[in-house]
Amino acid sequence: MSEPLYYHSATELSRLMRAGELSARETVSAHLARIEEVNPAVNAVVTYIPDLAMAQAAAADERFAAGGWDGPLHGIPVAHKDNHLTRGVRTTFGSRIHAQHVPDRDDLVVERMKAAGVVTLGKSNVPEFVAGGHTFNELFGATRNPYDLEVTAGGSSGGAAAALAAGMHPIADGNDMGGSLRLPAGYCNVVGLRPSAGRVPTYPAADGWCGLSVPGPMARCVDDVALLLSVLAGPDRRSPISLEEDGSRFATVAEDGLRGRRIAFSVDLGGSVPVEPEVRRVVEQAARTCHEAGAVVEEACPSFDGAGECFRILRAWQFEAAFGELFDANKDLVRPSLYENMIAGRRLAGRDVGRAALLRTGLFHRMREFLDTYDGLLLPVAPLPAFDVTLQYPESVCGVPQPDYLGWMETACHVTVTGHPVIALPAGFGESGTPLGVQLVGRHRAEDQLLGMAKDFERWTQHAWNRPALPGSRRVAEQREVVSQAQSLRVEVGQVVDGGGGV
Repeated sequence: MSEPLYYHSATELSRLMRAGELSARETVSAHLARIEEVNPAVNAVVTYIPDLAMAQAAAADERFAAGGWDGPLHGIPVAHKDNHLTRGVRTTFGSRIHAQHVPDRDDLVVERMKAAGVVTLGKSNVPEFVAGGHTFNELFGATRNPYDLEVTAGGSSGGAAAALAAGMHPIADGNDMGGSLRLPAGYCNVVGLRPSAGRVPTYPAADGWCGLSVPGPMARCVDDVALLLSVLAGPDRRSPISLEEDGSRFATVAEDGLRGRRIAFSVDLGGSVPVEPEVRRVVEQAARTCHEAGAVVEEACPSFDGAGECFRILRAWQFEAAFGELFDANKDLVRPSLYENMIAGRRLAGRDVGRAALLRTGLFHRMREFLDTYDGLLLPVAPLPAFDVTLQYPESVCGVPQPDYLGWMETACHVTVTGHPVIALPAGFGESGTPLGVQLVGRHRAEDQLLGMAKDFERWTQHAWNRPALPGSRRVAEQREVVSQAQSLRVEVGQVVDGGGGV
């Protein structure tokens, strides 16, 4: 109990509430107070419903007093990612098109979190239509990194990662196409898991078959990621690719760890991407840590040839399918680069998509065969430290110009198209003092083994318990003014349909 209540893990909070040593009201109240203290500087929570959250907490306490227990997330507070539908609570997708959109249903992941007892505090910030590795939009502005308010928190789950790091809530739901769980986790010193496709079902989904974008859990520690995965995972008939295994198997992380494992590492994905020197040093140190933990560590990497082409084609195809008509009807409200992404998808021929499918299959088998020899592959999450929050994306990496906002994200995008589960972990700090992460790729559908290795890495490094110094930046007062002008943190009653919980 040495840390403030708002920095306790969800696992510990659940234990205390189950033992009757802590109430849901106390838990939620502590996190609401933390949001009001630091969110004006960080801008992570963009729709805020404290009164409804306290009402949910009170109801949870009443059920507990009567002998009830809502589930694994009983009384655990969370602000849900703002692209996940939340019945009765505004869901904007970071877009002016949906500025006042109040859904009448929940996403599948929201349903499952509600059923497990979560208390909804509001929604966390995302880039416009969750596109890109930096969280900013014209509706709410940019989310700032709690470790340095001058730099990005990453994206697209940047609001979620920043809220976790700053103690606003202990777990978060997110999703990952080109690194949306991993990039912000790496930049904010938290943990983000991209599961195998179908491990966490997606519904609703424009294309239920593709699996390029998958939902997944984030938290400050591996045990909490596993706890949330145990709630989110499991079959659902509304998702055609959902896996049949019950999610409860992930609730406890095995202690087999790294000892005796064979771990490969590469500082630059086998030479396929430019990576800055301080990132290389962090990956090399992570490899040494795995060795110290008892793993056999070797520098090796499968070929990622064709990964960039594959990802860009499939992403553009998905963009046009999901957003084509909407973007055409609202062109003046869409960031030009996003509209161009959609048009790129419209220009694709069938042979382009067919080629991408063949490339993707080949990349899967290359990684699968590589991981027949190794238990895991250690890679950088991002090729450079967190960049200036006022930029849309870094214009160069190691002096190599980046063509667009996707260019610098290839360390994450290349892994996406292999189809393998991957977890981003805190791995140290750069020269400026901001966090840097590594990603550990595991065998297909072997999330339990991957979590075990990740937990041991976390135990050896202890980076996950290094907290940001908040509040305390010259940007705090300035950011308070920006946030107050952009939006009101408290949602008016008229914006809430039924007072129900959210994602």
